[in-house]
Amino acid sequence: MKKSYIVIGSIILFVFIIFMTYRSTFNKAITLQETVDEAWGNVGATYQRRADLVPQLVATVKGAAENEKGILVQVTQARAGIVNAKTPEDMELMGKKINTAINLAFEAYPQIRATENFSELQAQLEGTENRINKARQDYNEVIKEYNSHIRGFLNSMFLNPETFPKKNPFAAAAGTEVAPTVDFSK
Repeated sequence: MKKSYIVIGSIILFVFIIFMTYRSTFNKAITLQETVDEAWGNVGATYQRRADLVPQLVATVKGAAENEKGILVQVTQARAGIVNAKTPEDMELMGKKINTAINLAFEAYPQIRATENFSELQAQLEGTENRINKARQDYNEVIKEYNSHIRGFLNSMFLNPETFPKKNPFAAAAGTEVAPTVDFSK
């Protein structure tokens, strides 16, 4: 009779070990699948950040550059009008505007910040692209861990491939291996 208890106990222990292994494998696969989904969501979030940020930055830089252009044109025209006075009427006008002339003689040109704004835009664009690249790399890392788990020897027997399909890592679009042409003439 004791042999039968040992056999039944061994069978129950074996079933329990199989069940616990399946449970562990299944739960880890679920966790990894959720991590993959989260990583892809992060890629989408960085794309959205770029879509939201870049047009606003470009509009701000363009507006600032246009404003500075207008100010510089006005200052340059004002200075050219006073310095180039040749006729008596111009001299009389110049005499009336002597205070303006003195002020302009000592006035410094306005500080040009458009180049700084363009540099800041460039830095923001680079930072955004770096964030996107990092999110893609993180996604590929969790894909590797997930795929390795679901394709393992025992795990592949326990896990349903429809519930836990193999995921594809981020792949570059066709033609992106060729460096883009930069054209400043437009």
